[in-house]
Parts: sequence; C-alpha cells; structure tokens
Amino acid sequence: MKKALIITYYWPPSGGAGVQRWLKFVKYFRDFGWEPVIYTPENPEYPESDSSLEKDIPRDLEVIKRPIWEPYNLYKKFLGRNKEDKINAAFTSEKKQNSMLEGISVWIRGNFFIPDARRFWIRPSVKFLRNYLSAHPVDAIISTGPPHSMHLIASQLSAELKLPWLADFRDPWTNIDFYKDLKLSFLSDHKHRRLEKKVLTKATRVTVIGQGMAKDFDKIVPRTYDVITNGFDPDDIAPADGSVPDKKFSIAHIGTLSGSRNPVSLWAALKELVHEIPSLAADLEIKLVGKVDFSVLRSAEESGLSRYLSRIPYLPHNEVVICQQQSQVLLLIINNTPNAGMILTGKFFEYLAAGRPILCLGPENGDAATILRETGAGLIAGFGDVNTMKQNVLRLYQQYKEGISLQRNPAIDRYSRKELTRQMTDILAEISR
Repeated sequence: MKKALIITYYWPPSGGAGVQRWLKFVKYFRDFGWEPVIYTPENPEYPESDSSLEKDIPRDLEVIKRPIWEPYNLYKKFLGRNKEDKINAAFTSEKKQNSMLEGISVWIRGNFFIPDARRFWIRPSVKFLRNYLSAHPVDAIISTGPPHSMHLIASQLSAELKLPWLADFRDPWTNIDFYKDLKLSFLSDHKHRRLEKKVLTKATRVTVIGQGMAKDFDKIVPRTYDVITNGFDPDDIAPADGSVPDKKFSIAHIGTLSGSRNPVSLWAALKELVHEIPSLAADLEIKLVGKVDFSVLRSAEESGLSRYLSRIPYLPHNEVVICQQQSQVLLLIINNTPNAGMILTGKFFEYLAAGRPILCLGPENGDAATILRETGAGLIAGFGDVNTMKQNVLRLYQQYKEGISLQRNPAIDRYSRKELTRQMTDILAEISR
C-alpha cells in the first residue's frame, strides 16, 4: 500500500463536526490501497468529546500525538471562565457575555494569533515531522483545515521534502462567515490573505466541499479545485433500535445553533401557525440538539414558542443518528452571511441519509438548494421569506397528519463516505505517481 500522512487538529475523542470528514476517509482508505498515518495534538481544546466515534478508527492505525500549547486558558481567565469550560465555534455563546471583554478578546485573537490559535504548533510540528518522515517515508501529505495552521505545517514539509501535498478545506478561510467579526487590522487582514494565497498556490492539489467554495477560491488563485463533498456513512444509518418516528410533529435542529443561524423567519411562521391551527399547536415539538446561542433562544421566546422547545445539550454521534431517524422533520439552517451559497455542512448529508424530510432556511440558489432539488429530499425558503416558510411547514405538517413518508432517492448514494473516499484516493494516486 501507499502511505499518506494526514495532519489534522480534530481526531477522536474529539466530537463535533470537524472530526467527521477525515475520520470517515481514514476508515475506508485501506479499501483503496492507502495506509493512513495520523498526526494530531496530544492535548487539544476540543469543543466536545465523543468516544462513540472511536469505533470508526481502523485497527492498528498509527496515530502520532504531540503536545500543543494554545492560549485558551489565558482567554478563559481573562473572561472569568472556568478552565473546564469549552470554547464554542463561530462565536456561539450559550450565556450572555460581557460585550466589552468579549470584544477585546476577539481583537486579540484576530490580530495576534494568525492564522489561528494553533500557530504555536507549527514550528515544533515541522521539526518533529521532518525527522519522522526521514525515517518513515510517505507518498503524500494531507492537511485539513480549519484550523489553517495545519496547512502551514504541510506547506513547509512539502517544500523541504519535495513531497506531494493535498490541502483539504472543510470551510473557507478569509470568506468564512465569522471572518468579519475578528476585528482585524489592515495588516492582519493582509497577512491572512497572503497565507491563504500561499496555501492555494503551493499545494499540489486542493480539495473543497462544494462548487461555491471552488468558485470563491478560484477568484483568489485561479487553478483547478477538486470538489469532494461531505457525506454519510451507510454504517451509521442502518436501522437502529428506538428509531420509530416521533409521535409529535417534531422539527429537529441538530448541531451548534449560532447567532448567524437564528431562524427568525421560522419563528415568525410558527408563531402564526400555532395560532391559526390548533391541532398543529397541540402536535408541535421543536427539538434543539447541541449548543444554542442565547440570542436564538431569546428570539424563540419572543415569538411565544418557549413551550414547544425541547433542549438536548449534546448527543454522541451514534445517538444523533437515531435522533435524526426519529424526528418528523430535520431543520437545516444556512448561516445568513455573504458566503451562504457555498455552505454545505456535513450534517446536511446525514440528514439526507436519515430519510426524513428536510426543512431548509437558506439561499434558494445555493449549493444546498441544488442538492435538495436533485434528491427531492425537502423544501427550502429564502432568508426572511416568512410566507414560503409558513407554506413549507404547513405542507410538511399535512404529510405528517396523513402518514406520508419520504421515499429515499437513490441519487444520495453518490454522497456515501466510501464513494467519496474513492474519489479522494484517486487524487492521491495522481499526485504520487
């Protein structure tokens, strides 16, 4: 087998979305003639832990763990938080924070830790891996970001050792939805853009999760970008005990619900519907699984929907799969940001595989909308379009009352993790000849 070194910040026992993509690729690498070697931090700051994911780690996989120093303890101390508190993604805050202290900390984060807080791991990692690869050669290097410090490690190693390098982007860099919130100075913004351009230029191949991201990067550095979406693992969606659909008309959002995903038009539509249709009011349940920003809860409360909310702070991935299959409707919310059209979360593809109808709030001409139309898996309403959202909810409610279930479209099979791994290893084979 050929061998690939994969540099990733997220690895089990990390939970959350960041770990899924490459854990699933690694699970199937050997099926396509590649032996993966993982390089990951020994003591990282994970948003959540999820031991259920360890079942997907191949037997006898070599996982190299090295210590990392991150400034998060200083950050927590500055904000008066406990050391045990988790750092949430995308500025999500479950409690209202001191806005002045938050503003200062964000400014420090944006201007002193470029490209991210893992920058202090770059130099020691290059030093260690330079020696390791001399004794244990590989055929290719892979980096996955964010955090984009992983790309900078790979960039230096690739240049020094003349190894082919695949840079995989799960999210954009300077066009990520919260980039504008980093309070960057002109010089800091310039440095981010210079590093982004360097990675996009120097990598042997660049993979991205959707067409929108490919087009966005092409404006920065014109070249070929390989689109390999996120996906679902058939092993995760096998019928499970307890996956009988909810009796309630449950609308479930699974994952972090940040302020930029606050579904204001959904709250407005439901506010009207529960007053107009008593049976819907009696049947409705809104399930929020994962971390929810305080502004989202406040918005739902102001719409008079608190009595319908069911909060579940976090579920391990194996339980998430069951929850998806149980829920009557799966709520997909695209961030209401300038880059909304290119957002394709890993959760979306698991929603497709769950076989439950998807209610989407997002751009009607975006990447997610295109796949929804291709698969017939759900309905979408644009940002602020309360009328369409209301009609979509009503249509799904009528299907629920009539006992109509969604028919699984074979078109989703192209998004299976094993098929996507085949595409990824085909690229590796090309660059390592």
